[in-house]
Amino acid sequence: MTTPFDKTLSLIDAAHAADPKTITPPTSSPEVEPIPYELHYANKMTKYLALRSPSASEPLRLAVRAQHLRRWEVPRTDFPATKIGYHSWRSYLAKRQAEIARALCVEGGYDEAVAGRVAALVRKEGLKGGEDEEVQVLEDVACLVFLEDQLEEFQEGYEEEKVIGILQRTWVKMSERGRELALGMELEGRSRELIQKALGG
Repeated sequence: MTTPFDKTLSLIDAAHAADPKTITPPTSSPEVEPIPYELHYANKMTKYLALRSPSASEPLRLAVRAQHLRRWEVPRTDFPATKIGYHSWRSYLAKRQAEIARALCVEGGYDEAVAGRVAALVRKEGLKGGEDEEVQVLEDVACLVFLEDQLEEFQEGYEEEKVIGILQRTWVKMSERGRELALGMELEGRSRELIQKALGG
């Protein structure tokens, strides 16, 4: 018998699988196939959630999996190339992704209360001031995936000083447990150097 969690997770992953951008995960196997990038990202999010909070609730597990739902449909270039434009883009994405996640939860068999909780987590409601521990866990996970999976490519488009500033702001967003996991990462080369500079050595 398929549970609401299993069905909703399948619906979320089906949405990720429509991402036209693909990536070939690093592996020693020569037979690995490229997968949609957002599915790869979702796998990374789930990986770090298991490390950060092994006993996470179903709503949190679904919200973590749903972080970038159909994000490619709203490119950054749809908004002005300014700081205000960036924040407007992020705000719009959070609301849109939360609504998609809520609808998929209902389709998967959850009631509106659970679906609404998942949506609130996707929007990161209660993050400021530490009002919601589950939202902080989600934020930690997103930061960890950024450091492991996105930093290397991200840094290529910016001056070193700007990247260091972003890393410092990322560090501030994380809990002590999140920082412990970040310090345990086996990052190499330029990424490791930049993080060391951001943290003052």
